Amino acid sequence: MAAPAPSHVELFTDGSCRPNPGPGGWAYVLRHPASGKTQERSGAAPEATNQRMELQAVIEGLAALRRPSAVDLTSDSQYVLRGLRDWMPRWKARGWRKADNKPVENLDLWQRLDELVAPHDVRFHWIKGHSGHPENERCDELANAARESLAHAP
Repeated sequence: MAAPAPSHVELFTDGSCRPNPGPGGWAYVLRHPASGKTQERSGAAPEATNQRMELQAVIEGLAALRRPSAVDLTSDSQYVLRGLRDWMPRWKARGWRKADNKPVENLDLWQRLDELVAPHDVRFHWIKGHSGHPENERCDELANAARESLAHAP
């Protein structure tokens, strides 16, 4: 008996930080095309960078998956997409060090992403930020709202 085909999902992510470094927000939109179900989540950190928030958005989105899936990951972050697709395998081979032998920045988040990506078949899609892509605009809106909520927190 053949194993069931993995579920297909679409994951859209974005991060925000103003100033950079400073308060940050992350968000994702996760869609299951077969059922039409969509999940949106966001969060914030009082001290962050744009890169950390971009990574955190992908971490949170992948962590929401309950079984191995075919994931179409769409982001406006070249840092995230190139890191996952191109750089991470080389960093791991060098003991999480870059080509210049310096440690990888945001190592804790890259290592968590490495764990979360492993069970999935992830395809990477880059889109230009602030270009009218509906899900990217929604993620941007959610991430900014989460970041701004820190200013209004008691």
